Amino acid sequence: MKKQFAVIGLGNFGFYLAAALFQKGHEVLGIDINARQVQEIRDQVSRAVIADATDPQALKELELEKLDAVVVAIGSVLNNSILATLNVKDMGVKRVVAKAVSEAHGRILRKIGADDIYFPEKDLALAAAQRLDNPNVLDYLPFMEGYSIVELAPPTGFIGKTLIELDLINRHGIQVVAVKEMGPENVVMIPTGRFVVKDSDVLVMLGPDHALAGLKA
Repeated sequence: MKKQFAVIGLGNFGFYLAAALFQKGHEVLGIDINARQVQEIRDQVSRAVIADATDPQALKELELEKLDAVVVAIGSVLNNSILATLNVKDMGVKRVVAKAVSEAHGRILRKIGADDIYFPEKDLALAAAQRLDNPNVLDYLPFMEGYSIVELAPPTGFIGKTLIELDLINRHGIQVVAVKEMGPENVVMIPTGRFVVKDSDVLVMLGPDHALAGLKA
């Protein structure tokens, strides 16, 4: 279903987020105070405008309250990020998502009403650490405190065994929520215990961080 988004702040994070949402078929409004940033993204979003998000009147003219969500992707100047988030909330936007550069910044954004907070640098660093620590980890997503979702190339000891033989849920508290099969390409959602793990599979697993970290080749 096509949705309508606005992304305020077209630095690296905002630029790629806005362009990716547009490529997925959504209507995207890109907003930045910097004319060069707006010009660079103009062909990769539905519309791009120059506006100061710290000025409530400038945002009011854009009618952001009619959109499905607004992302405040300003990160370099904390005061601007906080003011922009506050202005968007005051407009009655349905869902406000904000980028934070630190835990303290994130707490302030939550206090003023941001519905979701992204920590792109922190999340990227954690993902890089997971891959460096365990080469089998192909992708990593924090789920909640102490738990994560990972895409894992099967350790050697998994290959040729069924999920019930591995018994990950009872041994480690890890749930295999999906398997990406490469030959032929297919996704098995919530595989049964009879599923046999192949060396070409990618396992998507949810579990405690300490247990996931122990699944190495």
